[in-house]
Amino acid sequence: MSRKILMTAEDIRRTLVRIAHEIIERNITLEDLVLVGIRTRGVPIAERLASLIAKFSGLKPPVSALDIDPYRDDIFPLEIKPLTQRIDTAVNIDGKSIVLVDDVLYTGRSIRAAMDALIDTGRPRQVQLATLIDRGHREMPIRADYTGKNIPSSRDEEVKVRLEETDGADEVTITSSTANRPVGTENGILLQKEL
Repeated sequence: MSRKILMTAEDIRRTLVRIAHEIIERNITLEDLVLVGIRTRGVPIAERLASLIAKFSGLKPPVSALDIDPYRDDIFPLEIKPLTQRIDTAVNIDGKSIVLVDDVLYTGRSIRAAMDALIDTGRPRQVQLATLIDRGHREMPIRADYTGKNIPSSRDEEVKVRLEETDGADEVTITSSTANRPVGTENGILLQKEL
């Protein structure tokens, strides 16, 4: 198994500065802007973006955290913990410009679940998507409006975002697992490479 650092803490900081500027440029008025972080790592990214937007524009948009577990299609109903709220603040999203924030965009299924959860809490004027990493492999017709870094990867690789708020450090890594990967066939038998 090999592990490579793709983004350092400074890379993440610079990337979020750029995304904050792009959000400011794209949204004519910031008074109706709400950042909604998808739990878990989307929340601290959204909070950082809100602070940067405030630094550059003088206006700090509200930040909410969104729990998408009840809307995910890969969790069975018995595994879902009961929730009293899907969105954890009293921010009214009706008529607002929402920027959904997540750490990694992969198949698009989490974002689809987030949009379903968001629509159940109100009717935003528009929904945009900001993600720190886009690794491809979409299974849904979803793309980010703001992307920190495109990281082409294979399905057997894992892209991991670590943040100071949740993990004690800022970095993005990619881990490749080559254990038990097919290396060929011999007399019709699939050969495996084990490390």
